[in-house]
Amino acid sequence: MAFTFVAFAYIVALILTALLIFFAIWHIIAFDELKNDHKNPIEQCNALNPLVLPEYGTHIFINLLFLFGGQWLTLFFNMPLIAYHINKFRTRSMRSGFGVYDPTTIMNAQILNSAQREGWIKLGFFMVSFFYYLYCMIAELIRE
Repeated sequence: MAFTFVAFAYIVALILTALLIFFAIWHIIAFDELKNDHKNPIEQCNALNPLVLPEYGTHIFINLLFLFGGQWLTLFFNMPLIAYHINKFRTRSMRSGFGVYDPTTIMNAQILNSAQREGWIKLGFFMVSFFYYLYCMIAELIRE
């Protein structure tokens, strides 16, 4: 049983992916509250926008660990979501802050449904990633 940098990367990825799962669940709940008129758009965007950069940064940090560990398949698996995050941040409508959600347009039915669908897709992706990282961590730890 060898504890290598790759095993460390998968352990850190497991912990941080649990955090990303929490962010995805928060995202889903927040947009459901907005859809059902439990909160106003300004409040909701002020709560969600500060979480955008930590989510993106955490995901990129996990993948930097995989890059340094030489885990190319895992890195390839994560590249589409990283590209999506970079594109979404680059083409955001709000240029004054670091958030991607604009309170003036978020109540548009198409944008609201798209944001809620994005939350569900991210939750599924992070759940699959979590169990994949768990498998890879165990495989790396028992490798001789």
